[in-house]
Order: sequence, then structure tokens, then C-alpha cells
Amino acid sequence: MDVNNAFLQGDLYEDIYMELLQGFQRQGEYKARYHQSASDHSLFTKNTTSDIVVILVYMDDLLITRSSAKLIKEAKQTLQNSFKVKDLGELRYFLGIEVLRSKKGILLTQRKYALQLISEVGLAGAKSISTPIELNQKLTTIEYDKHVEVNGDAELEDIGSYQKLTVRYVKAAPGLGILLEAGPIDTFSAYCDSDWASCPNTRRSITGYVVKLGNSLFSWKSKKQQTVSRSSAEAEYMSLLAAATAAEITWLLGLLKEL
Repeated sequence: MDVNNAFLQGDLYEDIYMELLQGFQRQGEYKARYHQSASDHSLFTKNTTSDIVVILVYMDDLLITRSSAKLIKEAKQTLQNSFKVKDLGELRYFLGIEVLRSKKGILLTQRKYALQLISEVGLAGAKSISTPIELNQKLTTIEYDKHVEVNGDAELEDIGSYQKLTVRYVKAAPGLGILLEAGPIDTFSAYCDSDWASCPNTRRSITGYVVKLGNSLFSWKSKKQQTVSRSSAEAEYMSLLAAATAAEITWLLGLLKEL
């Protein structure tokens, strides 16, 4: 659903409070019997004896899902009683992500967004490539290059080339996406790894982790660790704890329990 935001940028002459003071009750939320998630404040849920309706808010857009068709009708009516909203029907496209449904499950892909990007940068006729950069190639900063006497001007000229390589890599499979498989979910698993001292500028390690719900990829991230590890074992340990893998698992479990 889309909320009418025609006056979102209007001038305000009244005092508008963005947050309630401690002790005050959110009257609208209480009246509609919705619970705001403690893990994600943009997520609202309403539970009955056997059913649940979930509303996710992003700016002026709302995603609504449910276990009962009756509950979703009530949710839409509640919103329409308070706001000017437009029902866009079944979710098909949201924030650049296409949502495709089949018997196997739900496929999330950015094909439309990828093709638009390829066209905008003028690479529709370019050949696709299998990797966005050469294997084991390490990119360095200008400050690092000054110490090892590398010509920085040449490196700056290559930035645009690297950007185009990324687009050509996407062109190889613009419809590649993530399948959220249909069926019962009986496992929650996470995997993490680290590339010890792989950053040539700082010698900090790179962490990567994925979280799966059943057989479906649920969450993932790659980031540079905040400190230098003195061994590969320490880098692995930091990947699990200090690099947010454990924190991500804790947050996701808390979110799922609220649902």
C-alpha cells in the first residue's frame, strides 16, 4: 500500500513531536491492537489466537502480509480510516526488488533495476564477464601508493574502468536472485569466514557471513574487521564474535520470536 504524501514537504507552523515522552501511550497503536517490534521499529504485528498480520513500514510505503485473509482486510480498513492510502495489490516490485512467485517459493531478483543500470551507463551492447575483477587482485589507496612509489594518476584513471567491469559482471546474469523456498522451515544456521590480513593498506582481515533460514539465504554481509589480527585463528574468532556475526544471529532470533 502507498500512503498519500502530497504534503510531506509542506511548511509546518506547529510543534511536532517525533517521539513520545516516557510514560505516554501510543493511542493509535493501542486502539488498533498492533505491537511495535522491539527488534525493528518499522515492523508492526497483530496476533490473535491462531492468526497474525504483519505490517512493514518504509517511508510512505507499507507491506502487509498475514496468515488470514480476514485480518489483512481489517488491516487495510484500519489504515484507510486514518490515512489516504492506495492499495497497489499483490507485491510485485519494491525498492528495486522484483518479487516472483511459483510453486517452489518466492524469487527475489533485481533484473529490472540491473537492466536499467546497464542501459543508463551505455553498456547494453558490451560483452559480459564472469568476474568483476581479476582473481586475487588487491586494490590500494593513494596514500599507500605514495609509499611504494606507484603513479596515483594512472590509478585514478582506472576507477571508471572498474565501475564498468562491475556493470558488465551484472550483465552476465541480471535475473539472478534469491529463492525463498516454500515448505516447512526446521533449521536456522549461520556460517562465517575470514581472509586473514587481506587488506594491503591496513593488514586488517575481511569477514564474511551468511545466515540461512531452512534452505533459504536470509542475511549476509562482508566487512573489514576493526582491528588487526595476529593470527588466522584470531581472525576467525573475530569473524564470529567481534565482526557482528553473533550479533546478527541474536538480532534475527529476537525478530523471529516476535513473529
